[in-house]
Amino acid sequence: MSPAATPAFFDRPVLEVAPDLLGAVLTATFDPGPVSVRLTEVEAYDGAEDPGSHAFRGRTPRNSTMFGPPGSVYVYFTYGMHYCANLVCGPPGVARAVLLRAGEIVDGDPIARARRFHARPPGVGKAPTPDRLLARGPANLAKALGLTGVANGLDVTAADSALRLVVSPGPIESVRTGPRVGVAGPGGDAIRYPWRFWLADEASVSSYRPAVKRVRRPRTP
Repeated sequence: MSPAATPAFFDRPVLEVAPDLLGAVLTATFDPGPVSVRLTEVEAYDGAEDPGSHAFRGRTPRNSTMFGPPGSVYVYFTYGMHYCANLVCGPPGVARAVLLRAGEIVDGDPIARARRFHARPPGVGKAPTPDRLLARGPANLAKALGLTGVANGLDVTAADSALRLVVSPGPIESVRTGPRVGVAGPGGDAIRYPWRFWLADEASVSSYRPAVKRVRRPRTP
């Protein structure tokens, strides 16, 4: 039987925790029932040492959950429409976290599908979304699990938590690593921070997209 994650599992450097999360199963128990995702892709963010981190410039009301304790869930809202989830690691007071990028639904498929597509108008002849896409990408993963801002600060190591993590029973040998998706930083994030980790040959892993630099257009008179 696979062990439940403990605070000690998360109280380590982020680059140790991130690959160890691959193959772990995260279960969310929200209405109308549980959904479990086997993690296949994650990204590490190292706080004040990492220009790509939300905590690079210090603590704010938005990122305060990143500062601990280890095993906490940091959920943030982005682009005015999506939630994304991270698992906090390292000692309290040090803002390190692992973004959950993609996974495979292993339990609660009907609930996950209903959450993903509740706003989609009914259509005749539409093909069902492939299983590999249900939790592919951080926003889709969070939606499939039913994660919103209410989950921010939950402890995945607590026995009575609505979010629980069961770690992989043994070492994962098929781990790949590369640049994070859509992250820009001084000196080139792709070169300095190859901190995305994924399981090889997993269909749920997202496609790599480099960061796109924003160009300010001159104002017209």
